[in-house]
Amino acid sequence: MPSRPFLAAAAIGATLAFAACASGPVDVDQRSARAGAATAGAATAGRPCGNAASATYRHVIWIWMENRSYDSVLGPGGDAPHLAAFGRACGVATRYHAVSHPSLPNYIAAVSGGTRGISSDCDPATCSTGARSLFGQVSHSGQPWRAYAESMRHSCDHASYGRYAARHNPAVYFTAIAPQCRRRDVRLGGADGPFAKALKGRRLAAFSFVTPNLCHDGHDCSTSVADRWLQAWLDRITGSRAYGAGHTAVFVTWDEGVGAGNHVATVVIAPTVPRGTRVATRFSHYSLLRTTEEMLGLSRLGKARTANSMRSAFRL
Repeated sequence: MPSRPFLAAAAIGATLAFAACASGPVDVDQRSARAGAATAGAATAGRPCGNAASATYRHVIWIWMENRSYDSVLGPGGDAPHLAAFGRACGVATRYHAVSHPSLPNYIAAVSGGTRGISSDCDPATCSTGARSLFGQVSHSGQPWRAYAESMRHSCDHASYGRYAARHNPAVYFTAIAPQCRRRDVRLGGADGPFAKALKGRRLAAFSFVTPNLCHDGHDCSTSVADRWLQAWLDRITGSRAYGAGHTAVFVTWDEGVGAGNHVATVVIAPTVPRGTRVATRFSHYSLLRTTEEMLGLSRLGKARTANSMRSAFRL
């Protein structure tokens, strides 16, 4: 494991080459992601966090991973060294908890302030909701949103297939944003895909929800495979023109943990986050929703009204 949080471009290339052997079958998105990783990694030789005293945040990115408890990711025996390096360089919420089991209720809660009666991993055809959502809030405020789903073939796809799971793409469940979803819920792509282009061209939406595929989110593959995927994308994000402008914050979290405790890893990356921040306040997916709403100047939805905000703790 490298001694410093960020690797030189050549070392990143070697790591990603190893990932190609270790991660099993590789799809087009993954091959494209590797192609640009060295360039992005070189750009993160500086410090992604602790380099600004204050900022007005105009862009918030969520990256959601799957089915790991805190200790298996960031604990003493955790298997995510690259994310741990970002945690040391930026911030970690050490008592962050998911709100339910299984996966889908957590996704719905995080973007709407409640589980909306959903208690299973049902598909959008059987359990869509007319509830208000963060997506709709952002749109109504005159700001754009985007959802980027890896391995999704068609925009706003309600069907699940291959390594794409609609239940991990919450925008497709909200009927009130259905017309927008067809334009704004798109495939992730790789180095030349929609998300990477938005980062390069400083055309990032106010809110971006990133859904890895079923391997890269750790659902079907190991934590170390998911960690290498995160390394490539976090290097690309923090090395981008959009992040370099100083108005972008990134939250990496897990949908749910293992067992009743539901304790999950959450890393906060933003220019104003002091290096090495560790916050032991109890947070939840409702806290993430509240924090994002505060940062983007939105009202609070549902249980976000009473959740602890992460904003002051991480100096966002």
